[in-house]
Amino acid sequence: MSNVGWGYVKHQLGLVLLVVFLCLFVFVLGLILGYAVLGQGHNPLAILSPEKWQSLVDKFTGR
Repeated sequence: MSNVGWGYVKHQLGLVLLVVFLCLFVFVLGLILGYAVLGQGHNPLAILSPEKWQSLVDKFTGR
């Protein structure tokens, strides 16, 4: 009886993790496409670099 409960919890947890993974994937894909197409970026993968994010944070915080 308790096995059925844990199976349900594992199934639900798997679904939640799948949705989170898909959301992250779509977010990253949107960043890449937005940077490459709308932002006229030369290297679409440059948006994923920490240096680019640090420069964006510095612009928004006024540093």
